[in-house]
Amino acid sequence: MPARTHEEARGLATSVRNRLRGRDTALIASGLTFYAGFAVVPVLVLSLWSSTLVAGDAAVRRLGADLAALLPDDLGARAVVTRLVAAGVGLSGWHVLLTLVPISLYGEGLRRALLRYSPEHDRFTAWRGRLLALPVLVAAPFLLLLVLHAGRTVASLTGEGRPWPWLGGVVVGFYALLAAFLVPLVWGFGVVAAGRLRRSALLVGAFMTAASLAGFLQGFTLFLALPLQLGAPFGGLTVVGGVLAVAFWLWLLQFVVIAGWLFTEALDDRLRRGRPVPPS
Repeated sequence: MPARTHEEARGLATSVRNRLRGRDTALIASGLTFYAGFAVVPVLVLSLWSSTLVAGDAAVRRLGADLAALLPDDLGARAVVTRLVAAGVGLSGWHVLLTLVPISLYGEGLRRALLRYSPEHDRFTAWRGRLLALPVLVAAPFLLLLVLHAGRTVASLTGEGRPWPWLGGVVVGFYALLAAFLVPLVWGFGVVAAGRLRRSALLVGAFMTAASLAGFLQGFTLFLALPLQLGAPFGGLTVVGGVLAVAFWLWLLQFVVIAGWLFTEALDDRLRRGRPVPPS
């Protein structure tokens, strides 16, 4: 059994490597990061606004304050979260609709990026990607409230200062992020992307990718706690260093998304053929 498992894992790794061959994945991830840069703030603001429709303004403000207090403040992360919460709770009118434009751009970018690894031929890629990305926003308030409530639990556990509760807080935070990423990834890989995957491959691939993203995002939280002078390489301009640091971590997340898609495709190919992927 271990030999069979090793053979399967080796075959999947070979299949992913073959899909990477001849493609500049770092550059493709950079292009996807460009689209993500447009979407990340609007999707957070819109999710906060829609969360107020479910839980009320006061609850979202309170949960947002708890999450902000949980973050290290050396690089100003708390102030950023506080401003995001205020912007989301105060969103109204045309501003709600206007956020859909930059949010939909990520759907276009995701479809374009993943098509680079596929033999699929697509028409109206931009519009398909944009329109197909929007329905997942229905789940946004529930997923965000899950993370916010988990943040309160994490704060209570890590605030005790003892190792086991602290470890429990890390686990709670990890699984909350995993659950929050899982739904958009299932939708992105299964609907927004041009390829069509078997349900089993889609669920396994999205789960693995969501777990990786959750781990990387927790790593970003640790990064915020480091006593770094981000502006040092840029003439002391901390704002420039901070923006580029966030862009770098955003690029890492897109790299993980692409790797997760390639793994999902390789697993889907394995299931379609009904036999192990032969390593070469």
